[in-house]
Amino acid sequence: MQREQVLEHALNILEQNGLAASTSFAMMADGVNCQEEDLQRYWPDREALLYDALRYHSQQIDLWRRKLMLDESLNAEQKLLARYQVLEEAVKNNRYPGCLFIAACSFYPQPDHPIHQVADLQKRASWQYTHDLLSQLGTDNPTLVAHQMELILEGCLSRLLVKRNVQEVVTARTLAEDVLSFALCRKNGALT
Repeated sequence: MQREQVLEHALNILEQNGLAASTSFAMMADGVNCQEEDLQRYWPDREALLYDALRYHSQQIDLWRRKLMLDESLNAEQKLLARYQVLEEAVKNNRYPGCLFIAACSFYPQPDHPIHQVADLQKRASWQYTHDLLSQLGTDNPTLVAHQMELILEGCLSRLLVKRNVQEVVTARTLAEDVLSFALCRKNGALT
């Protein structure tokens, strides 16, 4: 099995089971249908595999965001809220993709730890995506609104770590829509 295929399978296991200690190197090897020794050809231990899986997942998300930014069939508001549709579909399939980055920052709280850094980088990229679209929309104070919208998203992802309920995504999307509507009303002078 190719390295990228192993990463895909490992990522699926992590998305379904999280970063708990129970998601061991042996469990990931079993989920990929290989021996631990086969995994060790690419990664010396669970932490190395976890780092690579998060980095790989981050690249997938970055690619998705770039494609979305170039999609001329969607307006900026739709692009801002598209993540909730994707997240809802993932949760319905027992996958919790963004939760891995939230969990990684909790499991590896030291800012200089490579796993924390890759998770933090993804969180910053998400904020930048939101900020860029809010700036395109000409919202008043896009920095503050981006912070609010990312706080909603991270809160949703944190709750998904525990609740694993698609309703959390629906609620977060509604809150994000409200924040966006409020920001657009403020831009158009409706709240002054």
